[in-house]
Amino acid sequence: MKLVTFENAARQSRIGALLGAHPIADLHVVDLHLACALYLREVESEAIFYRMSDALVPPDMRALFRGGDTSLEAARKALDYVAHLSAGGADVTGPRGETLLYPLGDIQLKAPIIPKKFFHTAGNFREHHEEATKAGFSHPIMPWIVFFQNTDAIIGPDEPVIYPEHLTQELDYELELAVVLKKAGKHFTPEEAPSYIGGYVIFNDITARDIQRREMESGVFSFCKGIDTFCPLGPWIVTADEIPDAHNLAMELRVNGESRQRSHSSKMSVKIPEILSHYSPMGYSAGDVVSTGTVSGVAAFSGDPKAWYLKPGDVMECEIEKIGVLRNPVISWEKAYGQKPATLATQETVKNL
Repeated sequence: MKLVTFENAARQSRIGALLGAHPIADLHVVDLHLACALYLREVESEAIFYRMSDALVPPDMRALFRGGDTSLEAARKALDYVAHLSAGGADVTGPRGETLLYPLGDIQLKAPIIPKKFFHTAGNFREHHEEATKAGFSHPIMPWIVFFQNTDAIIGPDEPVIYPEHLTQELDYELELAVVLKKAGKHFTPEEAPSYIGGYVIFNDITARDIQRREMESGVFSFCKGIDTFCPLGPWIVTADEIPDAHNLAMELRVNGESRQRSHSSKMSVKIPEILSHYSPMGYSAGDVVSTGTVSGVAAFSGDPKAWYLKPGDVMECEIEKIGVLRNPVISWEKAYGQKPATLATQETVKNL
């Protein structure tokens, strides 16, 4: 399944799954909570179908993953049932006539999940570490770095990254594959790790390089990556059953249609089971997200960083095989807020960090 979070016409947040085949114009989104209620009433003859649907497939992505395999299987049965009905030409609605099917172009996709914790891996692709070293922009890693991402900075597909030009002049992109956990756990082995994987999602690790350069003098960085809107995530979560080998995926990031990062998930230095096991002593909650590191080709380590750094008007497209494309524009602070930024955090202030 390709799981989404979306807003309906009443601006309610709902969860759904894609139905149909490409092209994108032919895709629909099924409201999974209502689909589950319909399935329970029509197939299982369940009298309290709404209440059961609340428990099995609640309209919140973290709550869905808290249900683990039981909830994911209930969602899959509901999706298959709606697919069967719609294929037969039926006008499919919820148990009380609610809208259950939406053309993808008619709804606003949001970030598919806002995790309780976002574990961030840096330096895992050796090619990225090597280009950073050549640019004099790194410090030793053993063999990777972990820190937490600011979950309040998460945005979804087509939502803008706001360029805080009063803070940075070196805005960069980083394409990453991220893992979504389907159950809570701690202190588990790499061999046990696959049983915790619920699905995969695309992450664009936006970074203010001039801020990062100063933060790295202390060996720790977070502000440079945690500023508001610096965490595009999406466009949907692809469940693990659809990606049997997450280390066999082509990866590409484009800016204004120009390829900037192109690599392959097989080039990870440390594989996903080892990453998940290594972080597990900190404890996972269902729905937590773990990134796996970026690939080579970022602006900061290119031959002409100034030409490649992001600027208002740019459009980024992050593509990972078997998942899809996460697209986000870059806009200015003034366009976002209709005013110039306050002078409390000017470039001079940032230089003193």
